[in-house]
Amino acid sequence: MGPSGAGKDSLLGWLRQHLPPTSPLHWAQRTISRPLQQSHARGTEQYESVCPATFAALRSEQAFALHWDANGLGYGVRHAQLAPLAQGRWVLVNGSRAHLPQALATFEHLLPVHITASPAVLRERLLARGRETPDEVEARVQRAQAFEPPRGLAHIEIHNDSTLEKAGQQLLATLQQAPGWPA
Repeated sequence: MGPSGAGKDSLLGWLRQHLPPTSPLHWAQRTISRPLQQSHARGTEQYESVCPATFAALRSEQAFALHWDANGLGYGVRHAQLAPLAQGRWVLVNGSRAHLPQALATFEHLLPVHITASPAVLRERLLARGRETPDEVEARVQRAQAFEPPRGLAHIEIHNDSTLEKAGQQLLATLQQAPGWPA
């Protein structure tokens, strides 16, 4: 989880390419109510694209183990995507900071990974994308600065201000040192 402009997708793509073959990690595919005309902008993430009405129907049918709304879209993780937990594997979910309390209430062993960057770097990256007005960018930067994980919560914090390689190495090393990661 982390703010727009922190490089989450890039960092997760780096991690996917550098994980050892013995990794216990399963990558959960999200279902997103992204309009079809935007589905070409997937980047490196493989997700299931559905229309908003289908997403709402899936949510009402309780098809999702986790679901949240962010930036005008619905995001969900189907129950089957979390099935590897029963085999002792880890499941990586590209989630939401705002949904963290609900996810923690549902999954007590959740280890949040917060990927972020300095306000200046976030601002620079978001402005370079050209998708939002300067005021909208500033609002995103302010929301990023306001986020604090719940007190006492064990979590991983990665600052992606430098090179992707540096942040990726930090994330991989931190995961490999976490309890439950195979030696």
